Amino acid sequence: MGHALTKAFSRRSFLKLAAATGAAATVCGASGAPMALAETASEASSGSDVKRVRSCCRACGKMECGVWVTVRDGKVVKVEGDESAFHSRGNSCAKSQSSMLALYHPDRLRYPLKRTNPKDADDAGWERISWDEAYEIIGAKFNEIIDKYGGNSCLAMNGTGRIWTSTASKFKTLFGSVNQYKAGQICRGPRIFAGDMTIGRECHGIANVDDHPNRVYVQWGTACEYSNYDDSCRTIADVVARSKTRILIDPRVTAAGKDADYWINLRPGTDGALALCWTHIVIENELYDDLFVKRWTNAPFLVVEDMEPTGGWMVDDLGGINMRTRLLKESDLVEGGSYKRFMVWDNVSGGLKYWDVETTQWEDETHVPPTTGTEVNGGFLPDPSEFNPAKDPALYCPEDSPQGFKVTLKDGTEHYARPVWDMYAEMCSKYTPDYTAEVCEVDAALIEEACLAWATRPEGQTYGNGGLHYNLATDHCGNSTQTIRAIMILGAITGNFDIPAGNRGPMTAPISKDCTYNLQYKKPGPAWGSPEGGTTFDKNEKMTGSSEFPMARWFNMWSDARGIWDAVHTGEPYPIRGAVCTAGDVMSACNAEYGYTALEKLDFYVVHDLFKVPTAGPADLLLPAWHWLEMDNPRVSQGSGGAMGLCTRAVDPAGEAECDPNFVVNCYKALGKNWGDESNPWPSFEDRLNDGAVKSGYDDWESMVEEFQEHGWWDLKKVLPEDGGTYRRYETGALRCNASTSSGGKAAGMPESLGYGFMTADAKLELWPLALESYGDQGSDIRYDPWEVMLPDFKEPCCSPVSTPELFQPEGVFENETGDKTAVFNCTTGRRIPVFFHNEHRMLPWCREQWPVPRMEIHPDDAASLGIEQGDWVWIETEQGKIRQCADLTYGIKQGVVNLEHQWWYPELPQADKGFRLSCCNCLIDPMWQDPIAGNQELRCYAVKVYKATPENSPFNNPVPCGNDGTEIIHDSSDPRLKEWMPVDGGEEQA
Repeated sequence: MGHALTKAFSRRSFLKLAAATGAAATVCGASGAPMALAETASEASSGSDVKRVRSCCRACGKMECGVWVTVRDGKVVKVEGDESAFHSRGNSCAKSQSSMLALYHPDRLRYPLKRTNPKDADDAGWERISWDEAYEIIGAKFNEIIDKYGGNSCLAMNGTGRIWTSTASKFKTLFGSVNQYKAGQICRGPRIFAGDMTIGRECHGIANVDDHPNRVYVQWGTACEYSNYDDSCRTIADVVARSKTRILIDPRVTAAGKDADYWINLRPGTDGALALCWTHIVIENELYDDLFVKRWTNAPFLVVEDMEPTGGWMVDDLGGINMRTRLLKESDLVEGGSYKRFMVWDNVSGGLKYWDVETTQWEDETHVPPTTGTEVNGGFLPDPSEFNPAKDPALYCPEDSPQGFKVTLKDGTEHYARPVWDMYAEMCSKYTPDYTAEVCEVDAALIEEACLAWATRPEGQTYGNGGLHYNLATDHCGNSTQTIRAIMILGAITGNFDIPAGNRGPMTAPISKDCTYNLQYKKPGPAWGSPEGGTTFDKNEKMTGSSEFPMARWFNMWSDARGIWDAVHTGEPYPIRGAVCTAGDVMSACNAEYGYTALEKLDFYVVHDLFKVPTAGPADLLLPAWHWLEMDNPRVSQGSGGAMGLCTRAVDPAGEAECDPNFVVNCYKALGKNWGDESNPWPSFEDRLNDGAVKSGYDDWESMVEEFQEHGWWDLKKVLPEDGGTYRRYETGALRCNASTSSGGKAAGMPESLGYGFMTADAKLELWPLALESYGDQGSDIRYDPWEVMLPDFKEPCCSPVSTPELFQPEGVFENETGDKTAVFNCTTGRRIPVFFHNEHRMLPWCREQWPVPRMEIHPDDAASLGIEQGDWVWIETEQGKIRQCADLTYGIKQGVVNLEHQWWYPELPQADKGFRLSCCNCLIDPMWQDPIAGNQELRCYAVKVYKATPENSPFNNPVPCGNDGTEIIHDSSDPRLKEWMPVDGGEEQA
């Protein structure tokens, strides 16, 4: 495939760019942004047509930073920070400023392409075709597969969406399939999953833009200073600077954590044990918020262990569940009693009282949202409401009856009922600092001192010192669902949920569900939350992997990745023969090699993307997508910042590139199915933009853009003060009436109000998760005892020195079969890199100059024992595969641990897979290493053998990774091939 490099930028311009940015640049403020593609001011002609467009950056897919885009003579020449974006504070990082390099890259896809060579060929023999021909092929091939094998034989794949929308669910509907491969299974999804299970929404987002007066900043397994949700990244530097105490929980030192007061460098995969230890310390020192725990969690609810689970239909964030629970209810005690009334033992009256989910009220009480409170950080913090009349739900069993309170069920049998809190406190009591120190390989005194520094409030402070900032590492750490729940509960019981600088989760926004964010027109059907509509659990009965992970059927965000690839490889439980991928990445979840070979086996496979990425290697059709600088689309904060803005088109799309929404709608048309209503069966993207703008209170999209250009970002604290501008929203009803998994918007058809509390089935923050109890035992091959997972206990990762000691032997340095000095390490992976976002930007010259190769971090003492020096290439090996990365010696990593970079591939290699097998750490994992509840892969805690790469033990006698034909990868910033990636205008022929 060739490119006519007409109108290309000069080499002189490219070198000016490199000189202006500097090889060590990471994050720049607006005032320091480089000119990028622009010539110097003196070279610009006086007659140039220059405009500045206010927009929202998508260079990393998470931050939603506000940016100004400068366009000269129809070409983007500069991206810099927008001062109106309070969440990003006028900053613009390296990834953002390099966006022009992707927009005008000579290898960018601009026209539809069709494969002409076999799928296992290095050269696909791409042939340019028209969109009409592409859609004709799509319609014929997918309909043929569906007619032969059924809708479940087709798969939708989606990663971090280019325009912040999930196309996978739309293709599921198109195919009539229950299966979708989503990066969410290993990225953010597990936190949303655990959040929905615990509070009816995600809550890991921490309100970093809040200005807490006594902030303790806890950075738990995340390098959010580089890329993580809308109010992290550069903003986190301000948070860290103003905090009184800083705590880092990570096997490696992060940039933001390098000056931490406490560094808890725990063994990878033991985060859950540490969270339970901190919970134990909090309980022992009575540092928990007693009123919150009793009033707004199900901690005082009573468990009758020897009672058959009972219940019925209950509304929750995902619509509804058919509840079956051993929690004591009025219906268990008396005939005609309500199963929606949950019982507690009241110490004041000396008897049973109930919480009524139907009314979201305590017995004999009418909850009135508090009107008194404090103005904090531009928002209103209501005072906590007391029980009225007075109640004191018991958290512990009576001293004279440690087995619980004696109750008589309606059948006349006597049983003991035990508060959930009593069971949880007993479980946590095992995790003393001394015991946990052995598990985590951390000093016991350090664990306790750090916990007390965070959990002890100053005198008179009515809320916690700050939320727990946990992110991607907890999604990957083994027993992730229980780890995340333990951390979430810990933060909430210490007064750090929905408070200033606390864990808030996303906010409601007027555009988040009505504009193109959701894409799909509302179609007639059963009312939201009604039993007539059935549960997602019932509808997903045939989802791949659900026999092992039944909770995925309830959550309905992903199908297990390994289960999908199993179905492709084996045809069981049914064959998967077709797939479409938009912004997806086979290197993200499961074993990358296992997934890639599955893609090669598909009868028909379509990829819609910007470049020839590894996932596109086996594609039959390769279709061009819009870049964010060519896109119009609304945007709402993913995190707790509460920013709302627009991605505004700066330039017209290149060639015949098509946006994701139109691609989806046109696929519906190609398969002969309507997207919208009868009057407009295939609405254009512009139709939906205008429709969403009208629903947001504007005449049309253009008028919404005009206001954004003039006034900048909207602050949801001011736009919707009852939600974004109010804390403790469980007191006011704002949480219970706003279902919000990823966008913060209300679900279609949801009532205006469902009362107070949380959007869980019992309207409480659930230490005892009703969804898990109701559905967690419904798989034939589940990996846990359903009873034992009801409380978030710690479980060793599938691969660890404890669970698989044989993989960590022999200890110390030994000689492998080729005589090389080798040692076994516990590895962690997935750190953020300043110039890359997961697998993106490997082909951008500025980014690659700064970070040419993947780096394996290793402690200098460990490296010395293996004869490894800074910059050496090293082999990293497991039973599943072996890769090479470049040694980076640092004292900022725990001895015995190495850190691997993830999702590396090499665009410079002339082969279909782009060399991902050479360095992608997910080629090393066992597909069976999975969280037992959610199914997400364990990516950060497993044994690897490490030894130095030498000419003698390397292909082509070259320690540097090489392609199939011996071509070296780019491994030095002076490589002349970087100059071949100089930008072009766009619109060139592709042959």
